[in-house]
Amino acid sequence: MKEIDNAKFKEPSEIQERTIPLAMQKRDIIGGSATGSGKTLAFGASIIDHTIKGKGIQALILTPTRELAEQVGNVIKKFSRFKNLDISIVYGGVGIGPQINSLQRSEIVVGTPGRILDHLQRGTINISKIKTLVLDEADRMLDMGFIEDVEKIISQCPKQRQTMLFSATISRDIEHIAHKHMQNPEYVAVESYVDPSLLKQIYYDVSSDLKFSLLLNLLKLERSGLVMVFCNTQRNTDFIAANLRKFGVDATAIHGGLSQAKRNKIMERFHAGKAEVLICTDVAARGLDIKGVSHVYNYDIPPSSKEYIHRIGRTARAGKDGIAISIVSQRDYDNFRSVLRNPDLKIAQEKMPDVERVNIRFVSDRSDNRDGQSRGGFRGRSNFGNKQNFGRNSSRIGQSGVRRFDGNRIHRGNRDFRRDNGFSNNRPNSESRGFRSTGRRFGDGNGRFNVRGRTGGRTGFRRRF
Repeated sequence: MKEIDNAKFKEPSEIQERTIPLAMQKRDIIGGSATGSGKTLAFGASIIDHTIKGKGIQALILTPTRELAEQVGNVIKKFSRFKNLDISIVYGGVGIGPQINSLQRSEIVVGTPGRILDHLQRGTINISKIKTLVLDEADRMLDMGFIEDVEKIISQCPKQRQTMLFSATISRDIEHIAHKHMQNPEYVAVESYVDPSLLKQIYYDVSSDLKFSLLLNLLKLERSGLVMVFCNTQRNTDFIAANLRKFGVDATAIHGGLSQAKRNKIMERFHAGKAEVLICTDVAARGLDIKGVSHVYNYDIPPSSKEYIHRIGRTARAGKDGIAISIVSQRDYDNFRSVLRNPDLKIAQEKMPDVERVNIRFVSDRSDNRDGQSRGGFRGRSNFGNKQNFGRNSSRIGQSGVRRFDGNRIHRGNRDFRRDNGFSNNRPNSESRGFRSTGRRFGDGNGRFNVRGRTGGRTGFRRRF
């Protein structure tokens, strides 16, 4: 614990305070906490303390993505320096040779399931004597289709070991792994790291031909810190980033189609504040701990409330205000209805501001041609990029273009789009802050839990927004 003492932390985070004592006792743990809450050190502290130099691989930490593997590995490296431990970080997309050399002298290994399994099949890693196995962000790992790989990896670990699993939600697959591979695990659930009182959630309902124009206007008017813009596809991230740059916004795209070296370079720039707007997919952003995010935009609406919650959890942290803005067009209605089925989400509709129309045409990777979209990407020119022209001598779209999404109906002008959305008409649309606490039970077979929060009230294991 010497390096932790030297770091001069004022106090541990809640997940650290509740997990470290159990981990030091070598108990199996199922924990839930948001990215950025300090959970890496929560499981890493005991691993570092128990690991002995020169005794081979003693701990294996599995993560769903390359970026999270880098992030976790670097934290473990930082806090294990005083013991001079060797940490290997292994994932796909890079040469395997240097990894093989590193694994030969490592005590702790952090990696993605696919590459770890690859090394096991090659015989270049031996995990038969590990003392601790960690499954970090296990729900996302399984969502990405790694359950078979995870099972194969666990089968090669010793049965007598400590297992720690961290997950935002508990699915049947998670329960299966816990029941099959863990010994009387302790459940540790904490309240969301995001402060709901500081998180404002709003949405705009616009036609698709105004979607990019609205995003561009909002970015120019509302930027006050780091910004994340989420898209559902790699193609959209590239299109949006390229065209934002054309109009004077320093935007950078990151997604799984980029090389690992390129993704690392992008994240270094973003962490350093050299790039202020990150356009990303859900997969590329998973596990990234980015401090100081003031705005999260949903340019494309995610297909479920689960992904929506993961996205907006990037802001309103550490006592700072945050805002989550969703830009909803006709092609997003089905996804948006799915998001709103979560009764704990309080997303208020915002009045449409005066928007300076950008004369470009955009098409996503969808082949449909609804709401004025056309094939062929972005076209056209505009004076929008000239800041001197911003706000004058241009066509504007004001309140007349607003649509209203109020339960079963979506209104635009005099048009009435009826939709069966599966939720009550009397759901309050005016609330834009906070989320409801609900009692959940640990281990009732449906992924539900019952936990005491710091204030004494009951809170759900899942994050509530």
